[in-house]
Amino acid sequence: MKILFETERLYLREILASDDEFMFEMDSDPEVYKFLGRKPIRDIGQSQKMIESIQEQYQKNGIGRWAIVEKESDRFIGWTGFKLEKESYNGHIDFYDLRFRLLRKYWGKGLITEATKAAIEYAFSELKLPEICSMTLVSNKKSQRVLEKLGFKLEEKFKYQGDEITWYKRVNK
Repeated sequence: MKILFETERLYLREILASDDEFMFEMDSDPEVYKFLGRKPIRDIGQSQKMIESIQEQYQKNGIGRWAIVEKESDRFIGWTGFKLEKESYNGHIDFYDLRFRLLRKYWGKGLITEATKAAIEYAFSELKLPEICSMTLVSNKKSQRVLEKLGFKLEEKFKYQGDEITWYKRVNK
């Protein structure tokens, strides 16, 4: 297992097939999925397919979502990172989309901000990404606060598949 980078309390690495139980625990929680615009997953096979999709991004694009692992327990607690989006979102296409997710018991400790800040620094300095975008539901105020803390600017709001979406962007300077 290769650690990509670390912070004071965390390290980030590629997501592994063995993370499926933790992914299932996180993604089957209705509170975690509350602001994702869809229903929580129902079986571990869905987590396994998601992991396979993330691993394909590593192979095809050299980037993807990364596991957030708590150093103290050496436990997967969530993920953060990027996906090269080829689908059009309100005219935006071929962009690096930042997303993040955390097991609920780790919420409110600043861990997602800590991990995502390191991921952004890595993306800009090592991967040389020109800019990063992120979308949230308009109702997801907590994720919007995280993005704003990380230097993202609200660019626009639009409807996508019936949901009200915010579009944030941060440019590599």
